[in-house]
Amino acid sequence: MGRVSEPDIELGKPRDLGDGIAQIAVPFPNSPLGYTLVYVLDSDSGPVLIDTGWNAPEAWQGLNDGLHALGTSIERVHGVVITHHHPDHSGLNAQLKAHNPDAWIAMHPADAEQVRRFHEAVERREQWEADGIRRAGASDEEVAQYAELDRGMRPPSIPDREPVDGELIDLPGRKLRALWTPGHTPGHLCFLLEDAGPAGTGRLFTGDHLLPRITPHVGLYPYDVPDIDPLGDFLQSQTRLTELGVDEALPAHRQEFQGVTDRANEIIAHHEERLEELRALLSATPISLWEATSRLHWKRPWDQMPVMQRRMAAGEAASHLRLLEVRGQAQRTPGDDNLTYIAA
Repeated sequence: MGRVSEPDIELGKPRDLGDGIAQIAVPFPNSPLGYTLVYVLDSDSGPVLIDTGWNAPEAWQGLNDGLHALGTSIERVHGVVITHHHPDHSGLNAQLKAHNPDAWIAMHPADAEQVRRFHEAVERREQWEADGIRRAGASDEEVAQYAELDRGMRPPSIPDREPVDGELIDLPGRKLRALWTPGHTPGHLCFLLEDAGPAGTGRLFTGDHLLPRITPHVGLYPYDVPDIDPLGDFLQSQTRLTELGVDEALPAHRQEFQGVTDRANEIIAHHEERLEELRALLSATPISLWEATSRLHWKRPWDQMPVMQRRMAAGEAASHLRLLEVRGQAQRTPGDDNLTYIAA
């Protein structure tokens, strides 16, 4: 990958990135990531934010502090575009709307639909998650542990606008284009500020789709939901970024970096390696999703993972198995209602 800058990031203190762009590190409490990078774009009608941050008092304070340091405020925000529905990116939407009802909140239709479903079925969602890990092969003890967790099922507010791929965002006097990059979530959006960058090549806001040192989580939830291929979508979305001709990425975590194409290709290669690792575990003898996941190589050993992390690891393995199914290299075990797989 190309050069990764190492700026001095201070929570709640904005950084001027040029081209009418500022960056605020909004605290992300109880997370190793530490913060979410919220971007503030100048426009003729007031600032437009890319993401808002986690719903916590210190995050709200950090966002407000950053805006005040820029000489503006929540009340002057024209609108917010959300890269994806995850709570570290959309959690403060409702508070922002409560303080500034005239500000609009925008999210891709696929993620907006996810948010509506969360609002309709929070309790049912918790039940199918626990049932999902049981069918994947989790032990009774693991299922019981999962049922006792506070999973923070607090959905973000429903957006006002739903931009689609290629649409120009309401950023008066400027050109901010939405790029649909599904995979990390069904409606993940990157944004290309076309009136910026060297020689007018634009500046690319990558959300969680392209990060400098972290491979974004790509999971299949529920583990056997039909007719979708999140990892296949994700890999295609990575390839799309390599075709834009933009070198700099402005991500939602860590720091901005050069080398969009190199980093996208690194992530693609990583997943191809994981696909081969998983394929090698398959044979004519059925293996449960849970067992297959436990035998993969993870940064944190399986026996040290809490059950929530095991569920997410199984979601990643499920997305890889789905792509292997699409490629004709794996299949669900016929006649087994549980989540077991054999080689195709």
